[in-house]
Amino acid sequence: MVKYTSTTLTKIQELIKETGYVLRYEKGNFKSGYCILQDKKVIVINKYFETEARINSLLEILPSLNIKLDDLTEGSRKFIEKINQKELLFDEKPNP
Repeated sequence: MVKYTSTTLTKIQELIKETGYVLRYEKGNFKSGYCILQDKKVIVINKYFETEARINSLLEILPSLNIKLDDLTEGSRKFIEKINQKELLFDEKPNP
């Protein structure tokens, strides 16, 4: 399990920023609590979500972003590896 702290949320937000996506927190009627605009690389999360729900939504989104591990900082790569060991979100091999 991932710790549901503001530090974890910050790490996930930095990771998403490194992928080139813009993360916004806004109100909306999202059935899943979030919306991804792939063409514009924008992720919108329900602004009324608390930290735990924000982390869960972002962890759900991460595998669909086609993250290239080579483009990330060392800290972000280690964070993904840590998440992957606990949550099994990503394939063992980096994306091409």
